[in-house]
This record gives sequence, structure tokens and C-alpha cells, in this order.
Amino acid sequence: MNKNVITIVVIIIAIISIAITIDYNSNRTVDWTESFNEKSNKPYGVSVLYKELPKLFKDQKIKTIYYTPYNYFYANSEDGYGDHIAEGNYLLIGNSDYLDDADIEELLIFAGQGNTLFMSDYTFPKMLLDTLQLTVDDIKNKDSISKLSFSDAALRSKNVDIDKSDSTAYFSKIDNENLTALGYINDNPDVINFLKVPFEEGNIYLHLEPKIFTNYNILKDNRYRYTEGALSYLPDATIYFDSYTKYLNSQYGDAEKKSQLSWFLEQPSFKWAWYLTIILTLLFMVFNAKRRQRIIPIVKPLENTTVGFVKTISNLYYETEDHKNLIEKKITYFLEKIRSDYNLDTTTLNDEFITKLSQKSGKKKESVQKTITFINWLRTKNEFFEENLLKLNKYIEEFYS
Repeated sequence: MNKNVITIVVIIIAIISIAITIDYNSNRTVDWTESFNEKSNKPYGVSVLYKELPKLFKDQKIKTIYYTPYNYFYANSEDGYGDHIAEGNYLLIGNSDYLDDADIEELLIFAGQGNTLFMSDYTFPKMLLDTLQLTVDDIKNKDSISKLSFSDAALRSKNVDIDKSDSTAYFSKIDNENLTALGYINDNPDVINFLKVPFEEGNIYLHLEPKIFTNYNILKDNRYRYTEGALSYLPDATIYFDSYTKYLNSQYGDAEKKSQLSWFLEQPSFKWAWYLTIILTLLFMVFNAKRRQRIIPIVKPLENTTVGFVKTISNLYYETEDHKNLIEKKITYFLEKIRSDYNLDTTTLNDEFITKLSQKSGKKKESVQKTITFINWLRTKNEFFEENLLKLNKYIEEFYS
């Protein structure tokens, strides 16, 4: 088996073993932070509710809002800038304290246009309470147990007790006669924690126990039935799920989505497995790079294109039948070669020149004389034929052979 394959297998086994060991030995602690985050699987996240919304509101769109109501409904409406045209139910679970007056105004406009606003929190922004003429207070719970009840007889079978509740909020003052009490706490109809508020052409539902919508309570015993009962008041319409505070960037005041990797990094086993993978991979690359010789590149020698160039030029002249030009160039090149090789003056091609060329080149005088005589004859002509060129080439080749 290839050594690299063996190394990779060993690294993978080591990573898995270390991850399992760390996960087994780690002291797991439960995070009870009330985030009301629809992506969180922690006890007080609302991922279970978020996943069940399509079943509770069949054939309805679920839109997650990562912006403030003011930005979404006004500046960033579905139909561009201007008045919003959103219709349906706006659902906000916990963390309503981020809402400012502009947000409350937009939510009231949304509800007043015939839509539904459902908010569940321990209290609500002052502007909203003042507008609806409400006051919120809280009471201590015995043994941290709180009982939530519906006023509607048809929903009383869905009443539940919830634990881990040191105190419970309720509406201590209600100055609006048009309100309808939908629920109360600790079997006391005078301690109201769930209201329906008609507002212009729409409705506003205010609920004071957001923990009942969290993963812990929905999955514990039959408490999910209370959640179903509370949401049953909402009409079948598009759900606008408020998620602005779940990813709120406090520095810039804008919404930001977390990386999909963040959940894995929150798990000790996955986190250490990820870090070990990166570290061991880098070590493998470093040591493997040192053990291997760098590839030696193949350098091709430069090609001698002189001969090819000469052939190309010769063929060009030959194919154009410019015999005169080609003959003149061959004679010029031949005489230049003689001057260079034998140091002879080629100005006058007479008998004295023929004798000296024959002596220096070692060629027979008759052969030299035949070549020089033919060159002198060609110099007297004005018109040339292919036979003249071929014959000149033959004499020159015989001289150098």
C-alpha cells in the first residue's frame, strides 16, 4: 500500500480517537440562556417551534425577518420603497426590548391595516403599553412553578404547569374596555397574562410567558398543547417570524447571520476534531514537502532554424519564378564565400583569378574555369530561365563537393 495512503489513514484514526476521548471526558453543561433563537437547539431556543410552524400554518409562507420592523415594513418593503404591503401575522417571541418607537409605530400600522401582531415576552416597550393602556407587573411563584391556563373552556384541557419560573408577569392594570382576556396564571382569572387587543381593523395578541414556546417546554410532557392553543388564535396567513435580535450585531445595530460552522465549533468534540484536522494536515504538508525532491523541469534546446529559413526563402523565389533575382543572390553569396574562405579579390573574374582560386581551393582548374566562365556569361544576360538557375546551382555544388 502507498505510504501516503497509510499516513492519511493513521491521521484520520488519530483524529477520531482524540475527538471521542475529548467528548467522553468533557463535562457537559446545559446552557439555559434564554436566546429565543430559531436556530438554537438549546433548552431556551425556539428551533422546535420554528420547524413546526409550517405544520401549524399549512400552505402558508413562513418569512424570517432579519431586520427591524421599521426597516422591513417601511424602507425595505416587499414592493420597494414606500408603504409596506405585507399581510399576515407578525410573530415575535422574546427580546422585544430592542423595539424603539419607530418600530412600534410600524407594527401598529401593520396591525391596524387588518393584520395580526402576536408578541410573547416578559414585558413590552413602553410606547406599546401606553398606546394600549396597559401596565405589566410580576409575582413570585411558589417552588418556581407557574400554571398557565386558558379562559376559553374549549382550550382548558391544554392548561399546563411550567417549572424553572421564579416569577410570572401579568397585566396589573387594564384601562381598555375592548380587551379580551384569553389566559391567566395560577388558577386566578384576575391575574391575566394573555390578552387580545382589537386595534383598528386588526388584532394584537400579547402573551407574558415566552418560555412556553421554547424547546425545553415544547418537548417536555404535553406542554406543546398549550403552545398550539396560544397560536390557534392566529388566522391562517403568512407568518413573519421576527429574528432580528437573534443575530443582532450590537456594534453596528444591524442583523447578521452566523456561519453554519459556528454550531459545530460550539460542540467540544467537533471543535477539537476540526482543529486537529487542520494542525495535522499542515504538519503532513510540511514534512511531505521536505521529503520530496522538487520536479526538475525539462528545458528544450533552442532549435536551429537557419536552414529552414533559407529553404523557405529559396522556395519563395523559386515558386514566384523570379530567376534573375535568385541567380544574382546565388552569385553574390558564392563570391562572398570565396572572399571569406580564400581571401581573394572577386572584382575581376579573369584567368589570373581562376588560377589563384584553383590553387587555394585545391580544385581542378578546368572545373573552376567552367564555373567562373558560366557566371561571367550570366552577368551579360538580362533574361533568365529555370535551366540557367539549375545549371548555376549544379556548378556551385560541384565546386564545394
